[in-house]
Formats: sequence, structure tokens, C-alpha cells
Amino acid sequence: MLKLRKWVSVYRAFYNIYSMNKDSISIAVIDYGGGNIGSVSNALAKLGYRPTVTASASVILGADAVFLPGVGAAADTMKSLSAAGIDESVRRLVKLKKPLFAICVGLQVLLGSTEEDGEHECLGIIPGRVCKLPAGLKIPHMGWNQVKQACPHPIFSGIPDKTDFYFVHSYYALPQDRSVVAGTTDYGFEFCSMIIRHNLFATQFHPEKSGEFGLKMYSNFLKLASKGV
Repeated sequence: MLKLRKWVSVYRAFYNIYSMNKDSISIAVIDYGGGNIGSVSNALAKLGYRPTVTASASVILGADAVFLPGVGAAADTMKSLSAAGIDESVRRLVKLKKPLFAICVGLQVLLGSTEEDGEHECLGIIPGRVCKLPAGLKIPHMGWNQVKQACPHPIFSGIPDKTDFYFVHSYYALPQDRSVVAGTTDYGFEFCSMIIRHNLFATQFHPEKSGEFGLKMYSNFLKLASKGV
């Protein structure tokens, strides 16, 4: 009985430390009126975190980790970000090298421009442009596909190379600087499916819809953010 009580006490101590660590990190999910915000927030909640869905510049800039979800068209997303005054907050986050994770269209708006629905300027954080998937392919690219890891990084800890993740998109990012490409995917041609630059992480795929390994990627990101990496 004494041994049992001892192990219960040890378990509770570790549980409290674990909970305190997760509660001690502030997470902002940027709300600009776009889709997929709920899915990202729910995924973070499954991991035991308490994200704040917000459009407040002060909350976004004050957070330890920030998520920029995205569904739909890059041009529409840029209009919404600009209308809410969030575009400058995102640029400032990256300039300050604060941990930011952008998803799907969230990745695309980081580029300089998009050719979707005509030529439109994006945030210009990553030099390059967003292009339509080549003719002859089934568009949108929807479903599971492999992500080939282009570089070793703690974000991939516990995630095997060429793991399947879930995609839904008709356009893809074409960065000028290939050194920022952290993952690639084959869909009749090889395209950039993940970008890493300093504390900026961005995926064309949806980790929150990609099961165990998608959640693992979010968990790895938040662990890095909690360490100030």
C-alpha cells in the first residue's frame, strides 16, 4: 500500500509538471474570418494546450507561439488579413523571429505574389510566388500524399521520412531560395510542401487533419516554442 501511494504521488507530481508546462505557453490562433481555425484549435486542445483564437495585434505579438490557418484563395486571405490589420502583425512576428506556424493558404500568403484569380501581392516574407498546379493533373490535389524531408530538423522528431499528410490545394508555393524548402511532395512533379526559416514553419498540407503524425508535428513545434527556439 505504501509503495502504491508512493507511485501515485510520483505520478501526480509528473502530471502537475506536465500540465504546468503546457499551461505556461501562450498560443494564439489568428482569426481573420477564414476557415480551418476551429480544426487547428481543436487539434491543439487534443494535445492539452489552451489556444486563444484572436485578431488582436497585441495578443498575437505577445504570444509564445502563433498559428496562421488558411483555407480558400490566397488573394481573399490577403484581403481579410489586411482588412483586419493582421498583415503587419504577421510581418512583425517573422521579423522578430517569434515562433509562427502557417498552414495551407497560410503558407501561400507568405510568398511575394500569387497568380490565383489574376496577379496579387502577398505578404512578401518569403521571396517567390504561388503558381497553379500544372495542367493535366487532377485539381485540386486532395487526399493523402508523402512529404519527403529535405533537411534534418527537430520539427520532424518522431516523424518518419515520407510520412503521408493530408492535402487540399490547387496552387503551390515556388520559393526563390531553395534553402527554405524543408519538405517536398510528388504530384506528377515535385513541389515545395513545407518551408522552414528561423522560427517560421509553414506547411502546404494540413497537420490538424493528418492524424497522429500531424499532431506530432504541432507538438514538436510547441516544444520548440516553449524553449524559445
